[in-house]
Amino acid sequence: MEWVPVFLVTFKLIVFGTGMFFAIKWHYDREQEEKAKKEKQKREQEQAEKDTGAP
Repeated sequence: MEWVPVFLVTFKLIVFGTGMFFAIKWHYDREQEEKAKKEKQKREQEQAEKDTGAP
């Protein structure tokens, strides 16, 4: 059996698997950052309304 196709297919799977892992991780991290940003804005708005006495 030729070792070159085995090596290249294995290498390709490793590279694509690593790329998929980091792509999924990047999207997940971005989603978490957006959620945290929205929560922070909501708390700031609630605090501002509480400080000004707005209904």
